[in-house]
Amino acid sequence: MDSNKIKELKQKAKLIREGILDCIGVDKKGHLGGSMSSADLVAALYFYKMRINPNNPLDPDRDRFIFSKGHSVLAQYAALAEMGFFPKSELKHTKELGSILQGHPEIRTPGVEANTGSLGQGLSIGVGMALAAKLDRKDCRVYVIVGDGELCEGQIWEAITCANFYKLDNLVAIIDKNRFQASGSIKERYDIGNVKARFDVYGWKTWEIDGHNMSEIVDALDQAELEKESPCAIIANTIKGKGVSFAENNFSFHNNSLTKEQYEQARKDIACIVV
Repeated sequence: MDSNKIKELKQKAKLIREGILDCIGVDKKGHLGGSMSSADLVAALYFYKMRINPNNPLDPDRDRFIFSKGHSVLAQYAALAEMGFFPKSELKHTKELGSILQGHPEIRTPGVEANTGSLGQGLSIGVGMALAAKLDRKDCRVYVIVGDGELCEGQIWEAITCANFYKLDNLVAIIDKNRFQASGSIKERYDIGNVKARFDVYGWKTWEIDGHNMSEIVDALDQAELEKESPCAIIANTIKGKGVSFAENNFSFHNNSLTKEQYEQARKDIACIVV
């Protein structure tokens, strides 16, 4: 891809990280870690790959995006605001009573396709959407971001086998493999082993990439679009809390509040990201 486009996408990811901080603010709990780890993936989907239009959000031919690990929705909110689905000023009202932006995705939020947050359900929703598109003979695509901690949920594997059976080549699962759950590392809590091998054995076409390397992200998304007769999985190796020095690889910031000093430091850290 053209280097200028890659630079533009990196800038969008930086703006998404700033938007995540707007959502969390000071002394208000928010899911910083997983939102930051998925920011580059979300930027590539919204500003490169997906066919969506904020002026026609219910276009039947639009691509669909499901945040299965719904606690990381702050990254999606920031992207939707950047695209113009709602004013950026709404970000600072996240989780307030009556706000259109809550701690997990809800379909009342412009641009959100499904309520998620109860882990393990989002990929099944994506399978249903992809199958419906096939039955309706529409060429829209469905993208689902799944957490690596979420992979211990049995429903995920039911969805994986179902997608293979129906040859849903319009479905892409992106695994945000940041190696941490809410209470510790995957290795210590529940390690399912080689994630790519597990998708491979169920008949999915899989790629393993650096989830913070924009060139690798867009290349994998492009390859997935060319695949026929098979659902696709992109295993994205990421860093929990990416971009915020004190939160990187620190499960304490899976869901935590920021002091004024931490908030200001996070702002400085993100401002220093080179695009």
